[in-house]
Amino acid sequence: MYATMSPWRLFFIVAMPGMISMFAMSIYSIVEGIFIGQKLGEGAFAAVNIAMPLVMINFALADLIGVGASVPISIALGKKEHGEANNVFSCSVLMIFIASLVMGMAMFAAAKPLCRMMGADGTLLETSVRYLRTVALCSPLSTIFFAMDNYLRISGYVKTSMVINIGSNIATIGLLTLFLLVFEMDVVGSALATSISMCMCSFVALTPFLRGKTLLKFTKPHFNKAMFKEIAACGSPVFLNNIAGRISSILINVSLMTLGALEFGENGGTTAVAVYAVLMYASDFCWPLLYGVSDSLSPAIGYNWGAASYDRVKKIVKCGYIGTAVIGLISTSLLFFFPATVAAMFAKAEDALLLAEATHAIRLFCFAYLFRWFVVTTQSFLSAIEKPALATAISVSTALIFPVLFLGALWSFGLDGIWVNFVGVNLCSAILGVILLTVVGKEIKRKEAELQ
Repeated sequence: MYATMSPWRLFFIVAMPGMISMFAMSIYSIVEGIFIGQKLGEGAFAAVNIAMPLVMINFALADLIGVGASVPISIALGKKEHGEANNVFSCSVLMIFIASLVMGMAMFAAAKPLCRMMGADGTLLETSVRYLRTVALCSPLSTIFFAMDNYLRISGYVKTSMVINIGSNIATIGLLTLFLLVFEMDVVGSALATSISMCMCSFVALTPFLRGKTLLKFTKPHFNKAMFKEIAACGSPVFLNNIAGRISSILINVSLMTLGALEFGENGGTTAVAVYAVLMYASDFCWPLLYGVSDSLSPAIGYNWGAASYDRVKKIVKCGYIGTAVIGLISTSLLFFFPATVAAMFAKAEDALLLAEATHAIRLFCFAYLFRWFVVTTQSFLSAIEKPALATAISVSTALIFPVLFLGALWSFGLDGIWVNFVGVNLCSAILGVILLTVVGKEIKRKEAELQ
């Protein structure tokens, strides 16, 4: 399929299910936001947003290993080195479990000082800590889910991956309904619903590999220094993007607590953080579609790069850029023309200030997607062809360097400066992406000339 299928047919067979899978995975996040906002209110909404950057840091090491292993696995398969691919796969699964166990324990122990560091106190602090600790307890089994999704797609189980992701969301929505509406739990119920669903789906995703029915098979793991270096190098763009993004989110949350109090008075910081949470949940309508397309095409790109089929690499990448450009334009349009509808999904009518500010913020924030599609696709492409330094440059710039620079530059504009921050960040990242693609394009021309 990766080697001979026409690029556009490959796009619809691989990228479309991948896009649906990622969007399906984001549905639980959107539904969680609706449940928390409508059922528990502004305070709980802000508490979850305080904890969320720390939750994502908890997943960062697993993402480093899962994504980092996917690239050498795909390239090894392209070179017909199945033994090497199976060894990297087996080692990575074991490494993810150990890393998740260590990170979960660390997050549980340090939950309170970490949340306090972000400006939370009183009820906001207590609620944030309980949410974070619940997720941390389940992380050894839940975090492997994302890596197994990658490995299923590499093995050609694209539709299976999609079905599991959809099943994960159905389970999460069912558990959210049970815990929040029937048992009337607070944010702990939300954390449990997500974690339990991911644990169950991790087991389901592992089943085909345990039965030996897949292209990738478990073997006795043989660790070596070269493998560690390759996984670290290929996974570093995503890892650093996760870490950098969470650091910038923490800085933004701290800034929101200050600016919100200045603009809205007492408890205004909680409102400002809740608005930021609305933006992040609104982003879940769009970002997963972009990532789903680009991430799903990565194994095909890596396979053909390993097979030295550079013309085919360019054709597949072109399909990816066209697909994500369409998604970016549609996302911007929907958020711009229907901001109040989106905001009302996550804010109760009686929270009038939150609703009004969120509507205003969405209309400013949405223009980021005019450039975001290009940034996501470029970063994924660079990672897929083993250009970790270039992919890291664009990911860290997008997640940390540009956000911090714009945070300082736009501080005098108050909260509007933070909402516009995302637009400026993605515009600068897109410009950086063009420069990096020019460098890679010259290398591909040189490689093609060498083959002639």
